[in-house]
Amino acid sequence: MSIAATVNAVIVGADRLGNIPDLLGTHNIRIIHHVSGRDPAHQRRTLQLPSGTELVILLTDFLGHNVMKSFRQAAQRSGARVMACRRSVCAMQQALEQSGLCARLEPAKDICKQCPKRRR
Repeated sequence: MSIAATVNAVIVGADRLGNIPDLLGTHNIRIIHHVSGRDPAHQRRTLQLPSGTELVILLTDFLGHNVMKSFRQAAQRSGARVMACRRSVCAMQQALEQSGLCARLEPAKDICKQCPKRRR
């Protein structure tokens, strides 16, 4: 994935995001919707993601299994990628890099400038 492309994301979990939006911004990820996951309606199987969602980020330390399952299924139906991690900047950074969304990605070569492993 090229660094120039902006990725539209939905974040599920936690009441407040803290510094996570700043971190996502450095990775060209735009939050189009944030859901706390507390509403019982979030456990429905027919859950619909907002139009244009390319990435669903699940904050696992604030979500129950049924809510995570619902959002994973919704992401699968819409063709969005799913990334799961704890609600901390360090955990988010690590998950982004493992998902190939490294901020140091060199667009022309599609590789991370500092990582020996190619990111695709």
